[in-house]
Amino acid sequence: MNQNIIDGTVALVTGANRGIGRAAAEGLAALGMTVLLGARDVRRGEEAAAAIRAAGGDAHAIALDVTDPASVAEAARQVEERFGRLDVLVNNAGVTGSGRVMPQHALDQVPSTVDLDMVRAVFEVNVFAVIAVTNALLPLLRRSPSPRVVNVSSTAGSLAVNAIPDGPLSALPASAAYSPSKTAVNALTIQYANELRKDGVLVNAADPGFVDTEINDHTGFLTPAQGAAIIVRLATLGPDGPTASFTGQDGPLPW
Repeated sequence: MNQNIIDGTVALVTGANRGIGRAAAEGLAALGMTVLLGARDVRRGEEAAAAIRAAGGDAHAIALDVTDPASVAEAARQVEERFGRLDVLVNNAGVTGSGRVMPQHALDQVPSTVDLDMVRAVFEVNVFAVIAVTNALLPLLRRSPSPRVVNVSSTAGSLAVNAIPDGPLSALPASAAYSPSKTAVNALTIQYANELRKDGVLVNAADPGFVDTEINDHTGFLTPAQGAAIIVRLATLGPDGPTASFTGQDGPLPW
């Protein structure tokens, strides 16, 4: 963890009003960062930010629908107007498409029967929005002395893990939406890292693990704070930290 990054750092977390995003915002604020909670539902974002401030953190809600170009542009304008730069971007906002990732819901994503509109909707949030938000905020990140981008991914996006017949994901039905979208996030992470390496921008993908959230009907065994720990770690990397990595709580993960 680089203390120079933390002092006076401005971070933006998308989808931050609940779950892993909120926990990441709380973790970054606890380190002393000014944290902007991007939320489509501004009221919920303001409630989450107020709770962080009550705990002693510096947090502010910002209206951000990652699928709406006008909303993304306005959020970038507000960050520039208020802070003049951005140091940390956490692309956390995401959807499963099925509403849940439990087996009975994941059946909706079997490739041979999947609804293409669902696939498009999932990629709109999980993939295209990562590009839109990152590109809109990149000019502000370039003004930071230590810019960091963390894309929230999942082991479900690992081609290597998915290819194991009796592997850890074998109990889940095959997925044409959520899992491929996270594979795409991993690929984007590498491409952004390759482009921005020369500029000192560290871009990494984080796997929070199986976290207890609404997405899995609260069956996860990690708390949101535990899941967010890897996000916070990658957001505070020092200058010698990795870029183009896919990392979980216990270290690098297979692509």
